Amino acid sequence: MTPFQALFLGILQGLTEFLPVSSSGHLVIVPWLLGWDQASLTFDTMVHWGTLLAVVIYFRQDILLYIRAAWKSLRQRSLDVPHARVAWAIAVGSIPAALAGLLLQDTFEALFHAPRKAAGFLLVTALLLVVSELIGRRSRPLEDVGLVDGLLIGVGQALAITPGISRSGSTIATALTRGLRREAATRFSFLLGLPIIFGAGLVQIKDVVAGSTPEPTGVLMVGFFAAAISGYAAIHYLLQFVRHHSLYVFAVYCALVGGGVLLLT
Repeated sequence: MTPFQALFLGILQGLTEFLPVSSSGHLVIVPWLLGWDQASLTFDTMVHWGTLLAVVIYFRQDILLYIRAAWKSLRQRSLDVPHARVAWAIAVGSIPAALAGLLLQDTFEALFHAPRKAAGFLLVTALLLVVSELIGRRSRPLEDVGLVDGLLIGVGQALAITPGISRSGSTIATALTRGLRREAATRFSFLLGLPIIFGAGLVQIKDVVAGSTPEPTGVLMVGFFAAAISGYAAIHYLLQFVRHHSLYVFAVYCALVGGGVLLLT
């Protein structure tokens, strides 16, 4: 992998991890379109840790707030602590994706070599976004999120292990159908992604340590920082965008890309 490819794929990962267009789908389709070799597990791990860094830096105050609220609720054995329900909703919502990753890892990994299937699942992402915009009430604030919301949105996150189904898209769509406002749904989606991105990174690091590293350290760092910077920008942009706009533009994009790849294949 060249430094340019690392930069390009790092930016691609950072942008598509948080915009509702599927990072995994793009990392399957784009190298296939350009005739590039598939990135190694080491590189994939580094760019995911780059996006994790972006979330931690952007939401650092929120993270501390929810950790303190969860700890206080444990001590008081009560969910009436301000912000504690959101913290526990994030914890509960992380369970479905963790189980799916552990039980169905081989099944999902096989899909990373199937551009046609990734394109088909991009159409599913487009459908989820359209349906959520049509039926979502968009009236509930983030503070209103409960354990049932967290679990159902977590199921949406579990579906996104499939390349082509956007993690942010499926979680935001599920949150909208639960009546959350767009900005609240988007913010919860990003916070919910923290445990699963961190956990997936730990699993990958274990596999990386056991194997070899094909890319030079410099190339890996280019991908890492490109993903972190572009991921931070994508988070900021989407939170600003959803305050005044619907998600239809991302649905159209997913439909065009998915349909175009299906035609090419």
